[in-house]
This record gives sequence, C-alpha cells and structure tokens, in this order.
Amino acid sequence: MDARQMKIKAAEAALDYVEDGMRLGIGTGSTAEEFVRLLAEKVAAGFRVVGVPTSERTARLCLDLGVPLKSLDELPELDMTVDGADEVDRKLRLIKGGGGALLREKIVACASERMIVIADESKVVDVLGAFKLPIEVNPFGQVATRIAIERVASRLGLTGDVVVRASGDGPFMTDGGHLILDASFGRIPDAEALASELNAIPGVVEHGLFIGIATLAIIAGPSGARILTSA
Repeated sequence: MDARQMKIKAAEAALDYVEDGMRLGIGTGSTAEEFVRLLAEKVAAGFRVVGVPTSERTARLCLDLGVPLKSLDELPELDMTVDGADEVDRKLRLIKGGGGALLREKIVACASERMIVIADESKVVDVLGAFKLPIEVNPFGQVATRIAIERVASRLGLTGDVVVRASGDGPFMTDGGHLILDASFGRIPDAEALASELNAIPGVVEHGLFIGIATLAIIAGPSGARILTSA
C-alpha cells in the first residue's frame, strides 16, 4: 500500500463519523483532499452536509466537486472538523501548517465540537518537532518577531534555524496575508510551554502547535486504519 492509498484508507474511516446533516469543518492538505473526494461521492448520492473550508484551496476543490459550503461566519458552530496533520504524538498533540493554512485550520477546529485527524502512520511521532514548526506572523516587524521567537526557543533549550517560508521568487503568503516562519527545532520536549511563550509574542498571529484540540486520530498503515486516542 503506497502513501496515497494509506491516506485514502484514513479518509474512508473518517467518513464513518460523518452523519447526515452535519456542519463540517473541512481541512487542508493532501489527506484532507482525499476526504473531500470521498465526501463528494456521498453528497452526489444524496448525503446532506454543509462544509466550512479551512483554506481557499480546499474551497475550490469542494466547489469543483459539488460539496456545499458556507463561511464560518454563516456557520460559527460546527459539529466536527476533519483535517490532516504534519505530526501527531500519542497525546494527540499536533504540528500543523505545512500547507500554510494553520490559522484558519485552528479557528475552524476550535469552533467544532470535535476534531478528527486523518493521517498515515509516518506522521505519528514520540516527540513533536522533526517537522518544521510553522509560525504565522504579521509582515510588520517580522525581523523583531523572529528575534523574539529565537529568544523564546533559547530559553526553552531549543535550537535550529527560524526562516521565512519562500514561494517562487518571494515569501509565501497565507490566505490571511501573513508570512510563515518555519522553525527547525528537531525536538520539542515541552510543547505546552512553547505554545504559551509563542502566544505571548505580539507579532505571532498563530502557531502550528495544536494542543488539546484533536478528539481522535485515524492512522492508516499497510494493514489498514487504526484509532489513536489521547494517552
């Protein structure tokens, strides 16, 4: 079973949790896109659902495939969000934002009664941090914000480069018009402490540590999908 097949298996398992008539947050990324494709098949067969997309990319795919959408302002309270993750540990703490949609992903997930993570087994880690931590920042004062992030990291014993994410000949811009700094920490032994420190930096709009948000994770491997709950 290749990587895409495992993503499809995770997405198929997530569909079992989606009920007719749900208000559904729909995530961003390659695994979430497999979920959208499968969801669209059910919608075409008469299944009723209204989605709130976490990115313009997801919105375009949903519209192309016929999945009904509303904005989060129109549906400010959601039944469930289904989204992928760049890393997930055994306490269901996540690193997200590899696709650049972490702010909207976190807003949508926190507006939902529960969040289901779908991922292949390569995303499961003992300690978060091998994947670069995305940190969404305001373009104004970005250098000062980066220095503040590096100081926080140093106080917590974290090392590694913190660099502006690039796209083509310029910086990557989020749907909200922000920059992303990718922090190569390698290991984050105390994710809660880092999240708290980052939240206190004025130029940080949001960060990719999702702590206490996910309800369960569906992890797909060669032998099929398994359920991961908080340890």
